[in-house]
Amino acid sequence: MLRYPTFEPIAFHLGPLSVHWYGLMYLFSFIVCWGLLKHRARLSEGRWTMDQIGDLVLYAAFGVILGGRTGYMLFYDLHNFLHAPWIIVKVWEGGMSFHGGLLGVLIAVALWARKFHRSFFDVTDFLAPVVPVGLAAGRVGNFINCDFLGRVTSVPWGMIYPRGGILPRHPSTVYEFLLEGVLLFVVLWLYSAKPRPRMAVSGMFLLGYGAFRVFCEFFRQPDPQLGFLAGGWLTMGELLSIPMILGGILLLVLAYRYKARE
Repeated sequence: MLRYPTFEPIAFHLGPLSVHWYGLMYLFSFIVCWGLLKHRARLSEGRWTMDQIGDLVLYAAFGVILGGRTGYMLFYDLHNFLHAPWIIVKVWEGGMSFHGGLLGVLIAVALWARKFHRSFFDVTDFLAPVVPVGLAAGRVGNFINCDFLGRVTSVPWGMIYPRGGILPRHPSTVYEFLLEGVLLFVVLWLYSAKPRPRMAVSGMFLLGYGAFRVFCEFFRQPDPQLGFLAGGWLTMGELLSIPMILGGILLLVLAYRYKARE
C-alpha cells in the first residue's frame, strides 16, 4: 500500500500571480513537442520548414487550451458551466478534456493546413507522434493536483489519497501516464519512423489512444457529477473514446487500401 505524496499545486508566485504546476506541465509539453517536431522536420527532406513548425505549434497550443477547457465544460461540467459560465477561464484548477482538446487541435490544424496549402492528413500524420508528450505531461499535472481518483483496490500498489477516504485506490493517472503517454509515444514514434501511407499514423494514434483510454477508465473513478452513464460501467471517457477506436480502424483500412491501389 502506498500513500499519496502530498504536493503543493502552486509551483511559485510572481507577485500576485500564482504559477501552478498544472500550467507548467502544459508549457513544458509545448516546448518538448516543438523540439520533437523540429527534429521530424529536419528528417523530412525539406517538406517542412522551421517557420511552419513554429506556426503549427502556436495553432495547436491554442486548439489544446480552448478546445480542452470548452470540452471539459460541455462534456463533464455542463450544469455548473450553465450556471456560472465564467468558470471556463479557471484552467489553473484543472478540468481539461482531452477529447475537447483533440477537437480544438483538429480545427486548428484545418485552419493551418488551409493557410499553408497542405493536406489535412499530412499535417495530422506529422503531428500525431508528439501528442503523447502532452498527454503524459497533463497526467503528471493531474497527479500533482490529485485529480481523477482511481477505484478502490486491493493491489499492493494501491494508493491512499487525502480526499479518497481510508481505502487504497488505483493510481489511475499513473496508468494513463504510462499507457497514453509513454507507451503510445514509443509506438507512434517507431511506427512513423518508416514511410507510411497517408492517414495511417493518424489512424494509429486514434486507435492507440482510444484503446488505452477505455482500458484505463476501468480503473478510474467516474466523474462524481456524472457517475456511470449506463450499465454500471460506461463512463463519459469511454463513450468519447469508442468513436476514436472506430475512426482509427477506419483510417488505417482506408490508408492501406489506397496504398494497395497505387
